[in-house]
Amino acid sequence: MRRAPQLLQRTGMTGNVPYYGGRLTPWHIQALSHPAPPAPQVPQPVTKDDRARIALQQLLDAGILSPDEHAEYRRRVDG
Repeated sequence: MRRAPQLLQRTGMTGNVPYYGGRLTPWHIQALSHPAPPAPQVPQPVTKDDRARIALQQLLDAGILSPDEHAEYRRRVDG
């Protein structure tokens, strides 16, 4: 039978959490054995030009702008 080195023999060690030299509280052990889920994807911020394009498209869809007016304003935004 092989014995573990004296350094690794600690009372109160739980699970497969390795000993790193400090004290592990139950909260540390819980956090190590149950990692947090990945963070949700954050959408890219909308720029001023993107907001203008969206507004122009909404005006065209609502019938406020004609297709010619929409094309003219769109050229100004893209320009």
